[in-house]
Amino acid sequence: MMTLDELKNDIATCHKCPLWEGRTNVVFGVGNPDARVLIIGEAPGKNEDLQGEPFVGAAGQYLNELLAFAGLERKDVFIANVLKCRPPNNRDPLPEEIETCSPYLREQTRIINPEFIVTLGNFSTKFILKTEVGITRLHGTLQQTGRFKVFPIFHPAAAIYDRSKREVMEQDFRTLRRLLESQ
Repeated sequence: MMTLDELKNDIATCHKCPLWEGRTNVVFGVGNPDARVLIIGEAPGKNEDLQGEPFVGAAGQYLNELLAFAGLERKDVFIANVLKCRPPNNRDPLPEEIETCSPYLREQTRIINPEFIVTLGNFSTKFILKTEVGITRLHGTLQQTGRFKVFPIFHPAAAIYDRSKREVMEQDFRTLRRLLESQ
C-alpha cells in the first residue's frame, strides 16, 4: 500500500490538467495520518497556493474555531481538498478537473481510513456523496457512503460572507462532537 508521503511525491509532479501551470504549490493536505476525521474542502485559494497548505486564510482561522465546537484541533484531523491545485481567480472547480484530480483524494482517503468524512461546501459534498442535492439541504445530517460516515457542513468561507450561517455551522460542529463521542 502506498504511503501518504509517496502519494504526496506523486502529486508534486502532476501535470494531468492545466491547473498545474498556474500553481505555486500543490496543496496536498495536512494533519494526522491516522485521523478519525477527514475534512474535505473544494480547492486551494490564494493563501493556500502560496503556503502549500489547506485552510490557512480567513476560512482556515474560522475552521480552527469550529473544530473546537467538535472537541477537535487541527492536529487531530486530516484536512484535504478535492482539487490539489488552485483554480484561476478562485473560480469553481470544473467537472473535468474534479475527475482528473479525484484519484488522489480517493487514495488519501484509503490511506488515512477515517471513520468520518466531513465535507465542507457543495463541491466536496456532491463529489463524496455522488449527489446533486446541495449543502443547504444536507448540512448537519449524517450520511453514509461505502464504509464511511459522511457529515456535510457549510464551507467556513460561507459564514465569512454570510454571518447568519455561523450559528448553524457551530451547531453542526457540536453535532459532530456528539457523533464522535457516541462511537
